[in-house]
Amino acid sequence: MEEAREEPRVEAVYRQLKAMAVDFRLRPGERLNEGALARDLGTSRTPLREALNRLVAEGLVTFRPGRGFCCRSLDAESVFDLYELRAVLECAAVGLACARAGDDGIAGLEATLAAQADYAGKTVREVTAGDEAFHIAIAGLSGNGELVRQLQGINERIRYIRWIDMQTRVRTTKGEHRAIMAALAARDAPAAVAAMQGHIAKRMDQVVAAVREGYSSIYVPGHAVLFDRPLAGGSDDAQSRHG
Repeated sequence: MEEAREEPRVEAVYRQLKAMAVDFRLRPGERLNEGALARDLGTSRTPLREALNRLVAEGLVTFRPGRGFCCRSLDAESVFDLYELRAVLECAAVGLACARAGDDGIAGLEATLAAQADYAGKTVREVTAGDEAFHIAIAGLSGNGELVRQLQGINERIRYIRWIDMQTRVRTTKGEHRAIMAALAARDAPAAVAAMQGHIAKRMDQVVAAVREGYSSIYVPGHAVLFDRPLAGGSDDAQSRHG
């Protein structure tokens, strides 16, 4: 009976900690004080450690012998590597989707994309969530569940940087999304892959700039609420990538 009660407690603690790690409310490289965290979350150390170990496996927390659990770092090289991996996986996913997706699945994604066309009044979190959902849906159309799981994990690890990017790149149509969608609907795999690569690819200097801005935001008191403010100019039809 005790074990049955423990499972939902671990899940709740895990979800709270994951949100804190994604938002960098746990600061990059910071050693986590298990006692203080347990008090703040109203839990004991056993479910806390189980939750932390799950986050280690997901790359959101690290464990260092002799030092304990730490929040993951935020460095340009790691972020660049994740974007590069994301591009490889998403290009593979859209290529497979061109060959495997059913007509109903493609039509459903087209309808969803059209419904998300207006960003006016939405927050950075909301816009990014819709953007992620579009890409995950394409991975779903590939028919490969492991691609979906891998991309979901990468999204969690780069979400903070995508929030930073979205603040300056939101003044755009879904031009690049529409190009990907058009190629997918035509089942033109080379065009879909090229459109996806162009949409996602990031240069190292872009990543460095985003990481620098991310650090400056992290150390602003209450920085997480920056991404919950309504965006201005969300329906502007200018062309720029926000990926």
